[in-house]
Amino acid sequence: MADVVLEVDRVRKSFGGVHAVDDVSFALPAGEIRALIGPNGAGKTTLFNILTGQLPADAGSVRFRGRPIDGLAPWAIWRLGIGRTFQITATFATLTVLENVQVARLSHVRRSRALFRPARTLELGPATTLLEQVGLADQRSRAAGVLAYGDLKKLELAIALAHDPTLLLLDEPTAGMAPAERGALMALTARIARARGLTVLFTEHDMDVVFATADRIMVLHQGRLIAEGTPDHVRAHREVQAVYLGDAV
Repeated sequence: MADVVLEVDRVRKSFGGVHAVDDVSFALPAGEIRALIGPNGAGKTTLFNILTGQLPADAGSVRFRGRPIDGLAPWAIWRLGIGRTFQITATFATLTVLENVQVARLSHVRRSRALFRPARTLELGPATTLLEQVGLADQRSRAAGVLAYGDLKKLELAIALAHDPTLLLLDEPTAGMAPAERGALMALTARIARARGLTVLFTEHDMDVVFATADRIMVLHQGRLIAEGTPDHVRAHREVQAVYLGDAV
């Protein structure tokens, strides 16, 4: 078995009487692309927020590359090598496409406060390479705020890759995109992940995208994992069919 990048052990999180994440455990091996699916309100984003330090868990533990990361601040977890995108895109609308990636690169190389040259001249090479990888090199000089939504999602992917992460968490990466664009974005993401040897965990509601992209799938329902396995295994799982997939299978 490949080295384990992420270990989640009996993690729990409640809000009042609602068990948003209820005794969740799993191990994510290096190089795997895994989907986390489930109905709205199943606890997917809450789990992501725990993994990235946005929320503290009530119980359980999270280890990244063998190191406990419980209680670490989001920026500290980011520096360890966990990248993330959000359901709602988070970019600097008035900066150019290139500048958005430069900002992320400057933070990665710890130059965001100690600048002895204009920031626009720094990290040009790595930032340009990232834009080439996601197909945005020809839009480098445009303001992020005027990009088409699909291109904005590509920019967010480039920003998430800017600190050379080991693990990439994608929370609804195709949300708001046209159906034809969703598969293309996830195919691009998978190609980049395979080329870089990245481990990926993503949430997604488009089942065509999930089954076309994921090596393995986990299903969350009312805060609990009810199934985990290959796409074929999950597709045939009766409880998953009953609570989520329905006629999508």
